[in-house]
Amino acid sequence: MVYTLAASTLTVAAPLGCDSSTAEGATGEGAVRRSSDAVVTGTDEEMLVLEVTRENKVVVRLPRVEVGQGVTTAVAMMIAEELDARLDDVRIPLADARTEGNQFTGGSSSVSSLYDPARNLAATARARLVTAAANRWRLPARVLRTRDTMVVAPDGRTATFGSLTETAAHIRRPRVSSKPKPASRHRLIGKPTTRIDARDIVTGRAQYAGDLSSAGAKPTVVARPPTLGGKVASLDDRAARALPGVLEVVGIPGGVAVVAESFHHAFEARDALKITWRPGPLAGVSDAEIRSRLKTAVPALEAPPRGSTQIEARFEFAFVSHAPMEVLTAVADVQDRRAEIWFSSQTPMDARESIAAAVGLPGSAVKVHVVRGGGSFGRRLNHDAAVEAAIVSKKAGRPVKLMWSRADDIRHGRMRPASHHRIRASHAQGRVVAFAHATASVSESYSGIRTASFRAASPLPSDSGLYNFGRLSGDSGSVELAIPLGAWRSVDSGTVRTAEEIVVDEIARSLGRDPVAFRRTTLRSKPVRAVLDKVAAAGHWGRAMPAGQGQGVAVHEEYGSCVACLVEIDAADPKHPRVTKVVMAADVGTAVNPRGLEAQLMGAATDGISTVLQAGLHIDKGAVRESSYADFRYARQRDAPLRFEAHILPTGGEPGGAGELGVPAAAGAVANAYARATGTRPRRFPIAF
Repeated sequence: MVYTLAASTLTVAAPLGCDSSTAEGATGEGAVRRSSDAVVTGTDEEMLVLEVTRENKVVVRLPRVEVGQGVTTAVAMMIAEELDARLDDVRIPLADARTEGNQFTGGSSSVSSLYDPARNLAATARARLVTAAANRWRLPARVLRTRDTMVVAPDGRTATFGSLTETAAHIRRPRVSSKPKPASRHRLIGKPTTRIDARDIVTGRAQYAGDLSSAGAKPTVVARPPTLGGKVASLDDRAARALPGVLEVVGIPGGVAVVAESFHHAFEARDALKITWRPGPLAGVSDAEIRSRLKTAVPALEAPPRGSTQIEARFEFAFVSHAPMEVLTAVADVQDRRAEIWFSSQTPMDARESIAAAVGLPGSAVKVHVVRGGGSFGRRLNHDAAVEAAIVSKKAGRPVKLMWSRADDIRHGRMRPASHHRIRASHAQGRVVAFAHATASVSESYSGIRTASFRAASPLPSDSGLYNFGRLSGDSGSVELAIPLGAWRSVDSGTVRTAEEIVVDEIARSLGRDPVAFRRTTLRSKPVRAVLDKVAAAGHWGRAMPAGQGQGVAVHEEYGSCVACLVEIDAADPKHPRVTKVVMAADVGTAVNPRGLEAQLMGAATDGISTVLQAGLHIDKGAVRESSYADFRYARQRDAPLRFEAHILPTGGEPGGAGELGVPAAAGAVANAYARATGTRPRRFPIAF
């Protein structure tokens, strides 16, 4: 159902998940009940809301967050498509935290969940605008057309949407169809499109939390313990308070916060604090013990079929930081009876409840403004910085702008858990007859500030049945540690499927088969075979390579989409390998913005290169060793492939997920290329550890 809200301009709303083929009209006179679970109140709770302004702009308040993935551009394209509006006339501001509905940004679900509601919404608005123009001109609505954010009559007369919006707001029932266009008529959806915010980003006009000066908030930083979960034993803040520009020093659960006139003053005062720290609960624990405990926690595998030959492998994956380019920042203004917070959040509704609990206010008294984020990869599912900012604001009695430094987030922020995998493939008479995969990963047991944690159950082979591998089995165990964890791009698939794709290569080698040919005859899915064929052809699979160089391939299927990746690597110096070429192919159904999808695949390739070859976190006696990009060795320009290709298969249909799709295939292909180039069987990742 699509509704008209009470407004002086055309304002329509659709509950997310709307899939009706027709859009009912409603007057804009107060609340209208259309079903037992939907009441129009003139607010945008639980709804995607579209307004046409008198200035001829189309404004849609988006219940998702933009963190660089391009969701605002994709939604703008959907709206412009159905309205026949110019893309430049569409505005996609981010909605504040609501009290109902779905504001979750994650799981590669944003485009697929918004595709039908956004198009239904815009199609309804277009029908009302056309009807308003027909009434004005006393013409049959069916003879009118729309283009460039205006209605056009057969005789050439035009009327902008903005000039029709007030009349359209009172249309009870449109006189033309409110159905979205068929795909055959799409002129914008499916066309590679530059981001609507590209110029703002490169010119510095785009506003991030660090750019805000809301409520006169004062810069704030936190002194944190040397070990994870450490606590303040004693504090001498006299020297810090005596420094110029220092306004407050307050204790919080994560350490000691300094509020000052500038971040320069705040960091100087933080470093002047004299703190004695009690060690955290993992003060005696390091990597070797964690790896040992994970190995022990892996459940036993089923007995293999009689008469079969076994291929067994164990894999270890290190902790990994999200390390978004924009460090965590939040502005908070907490007063006696209300609080207002500005920050980038993938889960603003959950964040509001956590903030309210931390400062002793009801959720209804906390207003959360969602700000664009400079990267996330799952990091902004949690809201540590916002909770801390609220606590500091309450204790300091003033608005604050709290920023985590890069070292803060790498050493005390959330990370992808370390994991251990055991895989056994059983083959007989040239085919795999059983495949077992058992895992163990670190799970969080932490007594500090708790915020929402998002972990998916490990996608064991039986969940997807990607290959025709006979009997599939698997189980998972865990090791509880006081380490702050969070969902990292592709969650468990990034390790589970990477390990499986390495083993698929080793099965092919054991059977004397080419890895691509073996996959082609074993994959269950035609779309997966199609993307595999595409990268094999485009990447010239099997071409002769110099000594020390090699190709690798891997595939993945998830989120209603599939992807394949071919990698070429130069590992003549095995300690300093360089990926020289990446070819990826994806089938995501309808790719709303192929250029955005290409960017997602490029980012996934970079994640695969990083986490397989060099980027990870060490735990040394309860402390994270790394503290910056200098030692958390995420791929830089010098590590990027010299050549990158992305091929989008135009299969059509409903859009699938894309944001997290490419990581497992990229990681698996990098590992397989390294193995072929070096003649080794890598088992611990990143390899540079």
